[in-house]
Amino acid sequence: MASWSTETVDVAERFSFWREVVCQTVLNVATEAPRERFQAQISGRSFGRLRFAAFHSTSHEIVRSPQHTARFPEDNYLISLQRRGHSRISQDGEAFALDPGEIAIVDGQRPFRIGFPAPVSRVIAVIPRETLDMRMPWLRRSRAARKIAGSSPYADLTRRHLLQLASDEPGLSESEANLLTDNLCNLLALASARDIPLGALQPDLQLEAMLAFCRRHLSEADLSPQLVAARFGISVRTLHLRFERVGRTFGRWLLESRLEACRRALRDPRQRACAISEIAYRCGFNDLSHFNKAFRAQFGMTPREARNLPQL
Repeated sequence: MASWSTETVDVAERFSFWREVVCQTVLNVATEAPRERFQAQISGRSFGRLRFAAFHSTSHEIVRSPQHTARFPEDNYLISLQRRGHSRISQDGEAFALDPGEIAIVDGQRPFRIGFPAPVSRVIAVIPRETLDMRMPWLRRSRAARKIAGSSPYADLTRRHLLQLASDEPGLSESEANLLTDNLCNLLALASARDIPLGALQPDLQLEAMLAFCRRHLSEADLSPQLVAARFGISVRTLHLRFERVGRTFGRWLLESRLEACRRALRDPRQRACAISEIAYRCGFNDLSHFNKAFRAQFGMTPREARNLPQL
């Protein structure tokens, strides 16, 4: 992880210094039109062809022109998470505002302009084109930048992955970064596939989508293979084939996920006043005897014993 700050150079040199740092950390662009005394900080790291950065700055604009794309071709996509402030992104005649919590996908091969009208904080991932294209073939058909709303069912997990990859957390290996990036790309595909039938997604993406759906509906006692298969427009047999990829049957995965949700709730000091039965019902169990037996088999202790363990 390397970090740079405009505080380390003379005021007159700050903006040109910033352009050089952005080119080095993210990709070749021009920086334009600071509206006030300019200040910025950025940190970044790379793993092979993957690059990640986090920055905050005062207002300015970033431009990737046709001259840049000709001289410095980039076979990458830029994934940007807006943390604070607002951005205005335009590419290929399409333009939109990016608000806090929202995520943008910008094609690094094509010219674009990003404006920051006020102080801003963002996280950026630079990901090879083929890594996303094989999961999101619709990106090739729509060359303009696109936005993932903060309310998307997969946006929260996507944000967490971006923040972890761009953080200054030590000890993240290249293999771990590649795994996190694979997960990130799957989440981006799911979050951006608004007009794509779920049954038409690749098997890995179908599985990710089904797992996310099941996690959101763990509390519903009638969650079943038939219900999930109907939701995704696939057969029950196909659903069971997808779950073979996690090494669990649907029923086993669902039971273990509900038991783990119960264990976390029992260990949560904020839920100390909740009855164990209330927690079990809230996590999708409707038979307390079955819940108690399954909990003991999974964790080697009763729910009450788990709740009374000392807090670490």
